[in-house]
Amino acid sequence: MKTQQPISTNSNQKIKLPDTSLVGLKKSEEQKEVTNESSKLPQPTGWRILVLPFKMSEKTKGGVIMNESTLERQQVGSQVGNVLAMGPEAYTGKRFENSGPWCKKGDWVVFARYAGSRIQIEGGEVRLLNDDEVLATVKDPMDILHQY
Repeated sequence: MKTQQPISTNSNQKIKLPDTSLVGLKKSEEQKEVTNESSKLPQPTGWRILVLPFKMSEKTKGGVIMNESTLERQQVGSQVGNVLAMGPEAYTGKRFENSGPWCKKGDWVVFARYAGSRIQIEGGEVRLLNDDEVLATVKDPMDILHQY
């Protein structure tokens, strides 16, 4: 348990701040919750990459709020995704000796519209792509025009 650190003021009076690390879940419980959610995802094998397709925000720039089915269609039709996990053999072998990996965990990647296998999970879908199906990387997925 952390101790509270006093703050001194001009009037030589000490104020005790509350220990904010105790608010909400304990760190061990929080870690278990994150671990349980990530363990539900399929783990890619071989040279495959697990990608979560980009999901647009519910509200457009003009203020229009889109319904859930429209958001799901955009996610399915999306050609940009975030790399969640990589198989042990991804970007290894003779094909990648000189170039090295094209992406890493946490990168936003561009892929073909019908690339990979679509796997339905709670809250949407993920895709399992082969390592050579990544076409490009982008810094911000909002830079790519998303149409469905």
